Amino acid sequence: MLTHVKTVAVYVEDQERAEAFYTGKLGFEVRRKVQMGPKVHWIELAPPGAQSCLVLYPRSMMQDWQHKKASVTFACADAEATYRDLSERGVKFSLTPSQMPWGVFATFMDPDGNEFLMTSPNK
Repeated sequence: MLTHVKTVAVYVEDQERAEAFYTGKLGFEVRRKVQMGPKVHWIELAPPGAQSCLVLYPRSMMQDWQHKKASVTFACADAEATYRDLSERGVKFSLTPSQMPWGVFATFMDPDGNEFLMTSPNK
């Protein structure tokens, strides 16, 4: 029986830059970092306490990376407060918090242009 999402790959150009973004700006913690080759690692990161991790997978090792897009939604208690906090840390948003019938959504980007959704329940 499947229990939860273990990892979601995010294809990045520069693993060090991406790791700094996710840990420094989003507050994620590194759960696993294993050497895969010269200057290449398997890096799993997650928000503190989360079960699921993002894998910062190097584009150089995935020939067709441009055709593979991550679709990841993060949960938060208050999307508007989280938007303000992340914006102050320099995170770029392509969609500011928007009220929808099913919740509040916003979309932010990492340094490689990968987009992520975040959502909170309606108030």
